[in-house]
Amino acid sequence: MNLSLINSIRTNNFNDDLVLQKITELWKIASSTLADHDDSLYGLYHDYESDYKGDYTLSVAIKTTEELADLSLPENEKYEIFNVDTSDEQGIFKTWQKIWRLEESGELKRAYSYDYEEYQATGEVNIYIAIK
Repeated sequence: MNLSLINSIRTNNFNDDLVLQKITELWKIASSTLADHDDSLYGLYHDYESDYKGDYTLSVAIKTTEELADLSLPENEKYEIFNVDTSDEQGIFKTWQKIWRLEESGELKRAYSYDYEEYQATGEVNIYIAIK
């Protein structure tokens, strides 16, 4: 998948007191930039320092052509897909908590290359976790 990056932040879920503020602001800026965009949006997690407890980069992105791409996700990457309960306002956070629990229990072997949230125009949200 070829992606055009709209905006990015560097943060940490556990050691950055401003993590929620940074993520909210990132999506606010991206939403105003992409007001006329009616295809899926992506929250791309990359440049991992270590595991989910380390620093990472979060970018808002859209699909694009290869010529315009800032980034091309590896074609041979394997993903486990998690469907988000969008009827729950905490659905995305709860899904990430589930992912972290699965990783801690050894049931999920993450690759820590490129993970992403896909926000479909239909309102569905899926989280794709790269696996080994």
